[in-house]
Amino acid sequence: MTRLSGNALRLTVLVGENDTWHHRPLYAEIVHRAHAAGLAGASVFHGIEGFGASSVVHTSRLLSLSEDLPVAVVIVDAEERVHAFLPHLEELVTDGLVVLDECHVVRFEGRDRNQGEPDTKGKKSL
Repeated sequence: MTRLSGNALRLTVLVGENDTWHHRPLYAEIVHRAHAAGLAGASVFHGIEGFGASSVVHTSRLLSLSEDLPVAVVIVDAEERVHAFLPHLEELVTDGLVVLDECHVVRFEGRDRNQGEPDTKGKKSL
């Protein structure tokens, strides 16, 4: 079970949905590397409109401009663990924005792997 509370660091990586790393979506590569690094968790949020350094507005409202919408990967963990993960991002994120924010975790508690699954030990089916 994973637990995290108190002061933490939120890492937000803003990239385009079409950004890739070795033919794989960049956001997926970031999530998988965060998982492999043992970070508490990562979530990907799909934007509906935005622009970045190119100043081109990408939006889901116009069919012709609905490509390469913004994607945010958000990771929250202890400060030292997030800082240890930053070198992975330097390799991956060539176009995008990486932001660190101090935050306070009120509650984060992971589930046991067997939680939610019926206990079948010692039970016989009819």
